[in-house]
Amino acid sequence: MSDYTVHVSNLSATTTEETLKNFFSFCGSIKSVDHSGTTATIHFEKPSSVKTAVMLNGGTLDGSAIAVTADADHPDAHDGPADGTTIDQADKPRAAVVAEILAKGYKLTDDILQRAIEVDKERGISQKFLAYLQNLDKTLGAKAVGPEQTLSGKALEAAHAATQQAKAIDEQKGISKTAGSYYERALASPLGQKVFAFYTQASKQVLDIHEEAKRIHLEHKAAAPAPVGGEAASAATPAAPAAAEPKV
Repeated sequence: MSDYTVHVSNLSATTTEETLKNFFSFCGSIKSVDHSGTTATIHFEKPSSVKTAVMLNGGTLDGSAIAVTADADHPDAHDGPADGTTIDQADKPRAAVVAEILAKGYKLTDDILQRAIEVDKERGISQKFLAYLQNLDKTLGAKAVGPEQTLSGKALEAAHAATQQAKAIDEQKGISKTAGSYYERALASPLGQKVFAFYTQASKQVLDIHEEAKRIHLEHKAAAPAPVGGEAASAATPAAPAAAEPKV
């Protein structure tokens, strides 16, 4: 069996194995972590995770700009059959992955975000992920609009009408309150069409990733349980989720 690994150096002396797992799990499922001092080796289950991890070279972890390298250039093979109901982290578009990382308060340079956009353009967005998101769109559309309808389709074609109708649908059906993932909640929101476009089109800008990171962060913040005895400190500010390092 192939060993899908990346090597990480220039780690902070305060970085722990748990910190490494938290950070690199955004790339996909981790088999194991070998951590010694300021270096580590991350063993992934899928080759696509290696490509995502290497893309994060230069990101900041515990205040240190880390270096991420791989011994081999594995095929980016994650476009196989999909049932459209589940999605693995390793199958998400790279722009989606870095948006999630920023939303958690980690620091990534705009060069890394641009790198993610370029990888999505070159490799194409995972067919598994597209099938998953299109299935959600169709399922929610059938519930909210009618059979064979999608929230991003002709029923919501005009921009202004889409915003108003999506808002009305969400309020009436309560989709965002019962949805199981932030993808479902996003599709049911007035921003649904914009969000759908972000995740299904390779053409985007660095600013689009920052905006999606803010949306995810605010959604996580709104969904968090009320703290006992006062307000909890957020891992990142709503206006700039990439500006603060998460607490681990």
